Amino acid sequence: MFCAIASGSAPAFVVASSSSAVAFLDIRPVFKGHVLVAPRAHVVTLTDLPVADLPEYFGFVRTLAAAVETGLSAGGSFVAINNKVSQSVPHLHTHVVPRTKGDGLRGFFWPRGKYESDEEALAYASKIAAVIPS
Repeated sequence: MFCAIASGSAPAFVVASSSSAVAFLDIRPVFKGHVLVAPRAHVVTLTDLPVADLPEYFGFVRTLAAAVETGLSAGGSFVAINNKVSQSVPHLHTHVVPRTKGDGLRGFFWPRGKYESDEEALAYASKIAAVIPS
């Protein structure tokens, strides 16, 4: 569906577009003015987006975050990407959600926990760090 929106063959409430991405209103917004930014090229997750495309894509996301805040007189914005889990459309997209103080959205959309100890936290950090290419 997002490929069709990006190509202009499916309708959407387009907010902005560039040669590499398109921004349009989410049809089921968290708050009105919730924008989705999707690359024109079909990639499923952030890790599928070529490294060379990151500056332009996130520059566009940054522009949209500023526009959402300014255009809607929002106090801020929530910018997020789901990869696979909770990703309702298998096409990379970044959510830009307008926020206002007291809007009722609290942190993330799921319960938060704690590490049992500093040692447990360090073990998790080490597992992640071990697979990062140097």
